[in-house]
Amino acid sequence: MDFFSFFKKKNTPASGSVARDRLKLVLVHDRVNCSSQVLEMLKTDIIKVISNYMEIDEEELDIQITQTQSEENNGTVPVLYANIPIKSMRKMQD
Repeated sequence: MDFFSFFKKKNTPASGSVARDRLKLVLVHDRVNCSSQVLEMLKTDIIKVISNYMEIDEEELDIQITQTQSEENNGTVPVLYANIPIKSMRKMQD
C-alpha cells in the first residue's frame, strides 16, 4: 500500500455539496409547509397502502419532497419523490 494514498482525496462528494443539497431540501420542505412529522406520516400511509399489493423493502424506502421545473415554465414547483424497492407482488384473491 502506498503511504501517500492515505492522504489522497477519496471519491466521496465534497461536504460543501452535501450541505448545499441538505439545505435545498430543508428550504423546499419549508416552502410547502411540510414538516418532518408530516413527511413521516406520509411515509407511513404510503407503506400501508402499497403493502396491500406488494412486499416492499421498508428499510430502503426513500421519500422526499424536492423541486422540479414547472410545465408552464414559470419557475419550480414542489414534487413528492418516492423510491420504493419492491421485493415481490402479493397474490390477489378473486
